[in-house]
Amino acid sequence: MTLFVFLAVLSAAAMHAIWNALVKVHLDRFLSITLMTLGMGFAALVVLPFVEVPKAEVWPFILASVLFHMGYRTFLVGAYKAGDFAQTYPLARGTAPLLSALGAIVVVGEVPAPFAILGIVLLSAGTLVMSFRGGAHLEKLNLRAVGFALGTSIFIASYTLSDGSGARLAATAQSYAAWLFVCDAAWALVLCIVFRGPQSLPMLARDWKAGLFTGTLSGAAYWIVMWAMTKAPIASVASLRETSILFAMLISVLALGEKMTAWRAAAALGIVAGVAALRLG
Repeated sequence: MTLFVFLAVLSAAAMHAIWNALVKVHLDRFLSITLMTLGMGFAALVVLPFVEVPKAEVWPFILASVLFHMGYRTFLVGAYKAGDFAQTYPLARGTAPLLSALGAIVVVGEVPAPFAILGIVLLSAGTLVMSFRGGAHLEKLNLRAVGFALGTSIFIASYTLSDGSGARLAATAQSYAAWLFVCDAAWALVLCIVFRGPQSLPMLARDWKAGLFTGTLSGAAYWIVMWAMTKAPIASVASLRETSILFAMLISVLALGEKMTAWRAAAALGIVAGVAALRLG
């Protein structure tokens, strides 16, 4: 992984943490995630005239990714409801790089270098430790919450592998990302109408500015990740992306006044050590 790609993925991780911090709107979690997805699609719609239409062999990856993203959002909302999101979400993000690494070996035939393997393990370990910070404790994680978190991680790894492979096969990562975001937004809108009815549309329209902003930020962050996966091993990029948890912690401490505990500091050190190992790898 070159220094430029390395720094680009780190910037994408920071953007990922920022949009997560800003996504709070006057909606429930399902509608909030739908709104953000629609924002991504609208932003991508603007650039469609300037990118190529994907070739036939690229569309199966786009369609598979749309399904994987649907599963990701479904299980993420389930994790929201079943347990403490501050724990279940990092649990999902912490296990996803390990699954992505295993999947890359089996599906893509990419075997990480020794230092990259060390970085993936350290990043995942630091992220998992971060998931158990603060008031709630490990023994309070119920099986339902853990199940949704692990299900979320499976879908994260699945769309990571699908998008990494599809972006490599497409004419450009920009083309793949733009069409993926538009298709994903269209399907998210259909599901929203099916499950919440047409009356949900005015509710989404009320917060369209928040959706457009967070969607654009989220789309830009993930486009960088997809582009990076065409330049570097998928497993390394997927793991480096999870430094968003570290940036989220910094936001919570510096901007929201949350306490820096010993566990959080230890988790942060583990993530930083993982980043360093990935860079060496």
